[in-house]
Amino acid sequence: MITLDNVRKDYATDVRIGPLDVTIPEGGVTALIGPNGAGKSTLLTMVGRLLGLDAGTVTIAGHDVTRTPSKKLARVVSVLRQENHFVTRLTVRQLVGLGRFPHSSGRLTTEDEQVISDAIDFLDLRDLERRHLDELSGGQRQRAYVAMVLAQETPYVLLDEPLNNLDMRHAVAMMTHLRRAADTLGRTIVVVLHDVNFAARYSDHMLALKDGVVVEQGPPAEIMRDDVLTRIFETPVAVVDGPHGPVACYC
Repeated sequence: MITLDNVRKDYATDVRIGPLDVTIPEGGVTALIGPNGAGKSTLLTMVGRLLGLDAGTVTIAGHDVTRTPSKKLARVVSVLRQENHFVTRLTVRQLVGLGRFPHSSGRLTTEDEQVISDAIDFLDLRDLERRHLDELSGGQRQRAYVAMVLAQETPYVLLDEPLNNLDMRHAVAMMTHLRRAADTLGRTIVVVLHDVNFAARYSDHMLALKDGVVVEQGPPAEIMRDDVLTRIFETPVAVVDGPHGPVACYC
């Protein structure tokens, strides 16, 4: 379980994220949604200790993220930021191997190599593992980044807009992989998504932010309603029944 207790981040006298009092359940997929500038990525990066807090506490599985040693925290939670700046001449396998650093400190064992291979296979990257990152499509690189995060073998995985720049086919494939990671590997996945329909289709829990605070949270059935989405996004939204559940249509 991830708990934010009175968490706040101040950017200016009139720009603030929080205070946030949030509990993200253990297990499954939790999607963070909301309009641009709502604070979704800020919340995620504070949880992952990539951004400091101005007030409050964040705990993951009972670990205070501001006080837990980095090496120990890296075995609890892994984070994939929206922008990645890895050396493009890394191969896919080398990139995925970076996920083992908290366990091996760069000295890969036979066990580490097996975990790397498992992550590569899980994301269907076996045919690409010797290719360099700059030789891949955007969707292939995104899968490689997620494989790296999964190779870290943390119970909690934080992903900031993993569907960014992906077309519909690759976005569906990515969310299918994440759903499978939650269901078959037992990971708790927390993901920032812009598309509420992807969030509703693949998540167990949705958390909506607006103007730096949480305005709605609950299972997709409670969030995917005309009045709720219209209020969150400040534009008319109609929710209709689709073959896999509710679908939001922007009027």
